Amino acid sequence: MKHSEIGHIVKQPKGYNAFITLPFPPEAGFDFAPIILKKNDQAARLIGKLDGITRLLPDSDFFLLMYLRKDATSSSQIEGTRATMIDAIEAEANTNTNIPDDVQDILHYISALNYGVKRVKEDNFPLSLRFIRELHNVLMDKARASHFADPGEFRNSQNWIGGTNLENARFVPPPVDEMHKALDDLEKFFHSDDDTLTLIKAGLIHSQFETIHPFLDGNGRTGRMLITFYLWQQGFIEKPVLFLSSYFRRYQQVYYEKLNAYHTGEVNEWLEFFLDGVITIAQEAIDIAGIITELRERDRDKLSTLSARASESAILVLTQLYGQPIVNVATIQEWTGFTWSGAQRVIDRFVNLGILSPKDEDITYGQSYMYREYLDIFRDK
Repeated sequence: MKHSEIGHIVKQPKGYNAFITLPFPPEAGFDFAPIILKKNDQAARLIGKLDGITRLLPDSDFFLLMYLRKDATSSSQIEGTRATMIDAIEAEANTNTNIPDDVQDILHYISALNYGVKRVKEDNFPLSLRFIRELHNVLMDKARASHFADPGEFRNSQNWIGGTNLENARFVPPPVDEMHKALDDLEKFFHSDDDTLTLIKAGLIHSQFETIHPFLDGNGRTGRMLITFYLWQQGFIEKPVLFLSSYFRRYQQVYYEKLNAYHTGEVNEWLEFFLDGVITIAQEAIDIAGIITELRERDRDKLSTLSARASESAILVLTQLYGQPIVNVATIQEWTGFTWSGAQRVIDRFVNLGILSPKDEDITYGQSYMYREYLDIFRDK
C-alpha cells in the first residue's frame, strides 16, 4: 500500500502528545493504489444499480425510512447503545411510553438524519461546518450525554480517544487552534473542484473528520452521517439509502484499526476497507429491495382472499406497515378512522393471514403487533 502523510504527533506545552494535521488535502495529492480504483469502480456500478431498483419501488420513502432506522441503530450501537431497531420503532409508534435512555440515543440519531434530509432536500443547504454543527445539535440536544457534549458547538478544550487521560490516550486529536485550521481545510475540500473520485472523497471526508474529532461527544455518529449526505448532495445517489454504519458495527474493531491506520498515513488501507463497506452495503440493499418486492406480492395475494370491503382497508394498512411495522389498535384507528373494535378486527385478519403476530404472547391488554417477516429483512447479518 502507498503512504500519504496526514499529520504528525507533536508534544504539547502541558506535556501530552497530540496529532497535528498537515494542510489537507496534501499538496502533492493522494497516490491511490490500483486496488482502490478497481474497488471504486465496482462500488459505483452497484450504487447505480441500487438507484435504478430504488426508483422502481412503489414505497421507496418507506424503504428509506427503514434504512434511516437501521443506520441510527447501528451507529448508536457502535458507541455502546444496547437498544435495537425494534425498540426504536416501538417507541416511535408510541406503543412504549417509558423510553429508556439508550432508545432515546437512537431516536435522537433518527431525528438528526431526518433533519439533514430536510435541510438538503427542501432547503438545498450546502455541506458545510454550519450544517455539521446543526446535525450535531439535533443529535445531542437533550440527549443523555448532552451536558458533556455542548450540542452544536465545536469544542473549546482538548479531548482524547481511548485511555483515561491525555497521557495514556490511544489518540489525541488536534488542539483547539489546530482543530479550527483543519476544519477550514476540510470545508474547502467539500467544495473543491478537484479530480478526486466522489466515493473516495466521501471516505476521505469521514476519516479526516474523525481525525479532527471537533466535538466533545458525538463525533463518530456525526461523521458517519456525513458520508451519506455528501454522496447525496453530490448527486451520486438519488436517495439517501446508502448507510455504512451497519458494516462499521459488524467489523467494529477493524473499523477502528483502519481509522488509526489513516492517522499514520495508510490512506489506501482505510479506503480499501471503506470501499469494501460500500460494495457490501450496496449489494445488501439491492437484495433487500428484491426481497421486499416479493414479500409485498405474497402478502397482497393473501389480502385478495378477503371480501372487497375488507380488502380495501387491508391494502391501506399493508402499505402503511412498510413504514411502521409495529402497531397497536390505536395505530390502526389512526390509519383507517375505524372504531376500536373495527381496528381490532383488521388486526385479527392480518394475524390470521400470518402477516402480523403479537409482540408478546403473554400480554392480553395493550398488545403490540409486529410485521415480523418484513422486520427480519432489515436485521443486521
